[in-house]
Amino acid sequence: MRNFTGNWTATGSRQVLGLENGREAGIFALSGALMLSGKQRLDIGFRAEAIGFTDSASGLEARSVWTDERGDKVFSELHGEHVGAGKAIEGRFTGGTGRWTGISGGYSFKWKRIDDGESGEVVGRVVGLNGWAQLPEPDATKDAAAGGSRENPR
Repeated sequence: MRNFTGNWTATGSRQVLGLENGREAGIFALSGALMLSGKQRLDIGFRAEAIGFTDSASGLEARSVWTDERGDKVFSELHGEHVGAGKAIEGRFTGGTGRWTGISGGYSFKWKRIDDGESGEVVGRVVGLNGWAQLPEPDATKDAAAGGSRENPR
């Protein structure tokens, strides 16, 4: 298992629809640099993108893609009970491409809005990003047949 912490600063857009009794629903799209730390981190940096839906009554549902310098991707689902600064958001890895194929694990963080522009632009960062990931062991039979090493290249 690989434990990691990290920082993500993101910019993007947000559209909000006012509903009854002060309730709000919104959609958002964010992207920016995600930097991980820890001895067993997945990689040092990714371009992270997230798109989602928020509802002040029912919470947050989103999907995220982390892309590394090789173009390999890590996919995840994000969930949060309530929308708002300082509220916990949980992520669950759902798969990946290239060297991240078969990834599992999860992470959590809190979102801190730095600026909300009047035109719907959003600037923010995550606080307390903490997670773990597990990568499948390479298939030794497949590696041997291909003439490769039995060691995990990750």
